[in-house]
Amino acid sequence: MGSEAIIEIKNVNRTYIDDKDNTVEALNDINLTVYRGEFVSVIGSSGCGKTTLLRLIAGLDVPETGTLLLEGEEITAPDPQRGYVFQQGGLFPWLTVEQNIATGLKARHVYGQNKAQVGHYIALIGLQGFEKSFPHQISGGMAQRVAIARSLINKPKALLLDEPMGALDSFTRADIQDKLLELRKENDTTMILVTHDIDEAIYLSDRVVIMTPRPGKISEILDIKMSHPRNRGGSEFLSIRSNILEKLHFASAQPQLDYTI
Repeated sequence: MGSEAIIEIKNVNRTYIDDKDNTVEALNDINLTVYRGEFVSVIGSSGCGKTTLLRLIAGLDVPETGTLLLEGEEITAPDPQRGYVFQQGGLFPWLTVEQNIATGLKARHVYGQNKAQVGHYIALIGLQGFEKSFPHQISGGMAQRVAIARSLINKPKALLLDEPMGALDSFTRADIQDKLLELRKENDTTMILVTHDIDEAIYLSDRVVIMTPRPGKISEILDIKMSHPRNRGGSEFLSIRSNILEKLHFASAQPQLDYTI
């Protein structure tokens, strides 16, 4: 992890109108700096604004107030420099594995000079032999690997991960976690992960951002100073896990001010 800021989130607020015409405050005064090459996880209870924050960084949504910057330039729209992996992968069902991975290159009109990269990323994610397979012919874990490779082939400055392992079994989840660490090392890519899984956050992250229930605020940011590879059953890991559980409970228990005018 370097000391150079790559993503800066300054005084960001986001509200929206729900299906009952109620105003919902999703995020309140979010301030966060993410450094180049860093792996940051964002955790908190359901509905605390984790995915909203990730969508803002991706440029898929815009804040009411505040600014989000990538290398000093304001984020206003989606861009291949910020790869996004959805919870369900979002593969195109009519395209093969290799065609799905190549879509980003084709959208940027650089496929001709970079098509060899498709095979490189298929090897990196361990799907040799499945190049011609369609999404319905591969497992959920394989599909998530394809989605990650599809984002990384554009060599983004930041990879945004919206609970991509949430629906997978524990063995597949652990495998993809290790693959993410390998890919991060290979590409020196900054990664931001939204997750409900505390163990996952500890295993992968340099820092863990804990958010309060709605309106989402940053309650605390914890440094995870364990070296890799990390032992999930080790005393240091379990101590950090206990600490985060306590802080999550504290964040959820904090009274949320309700102003009536």
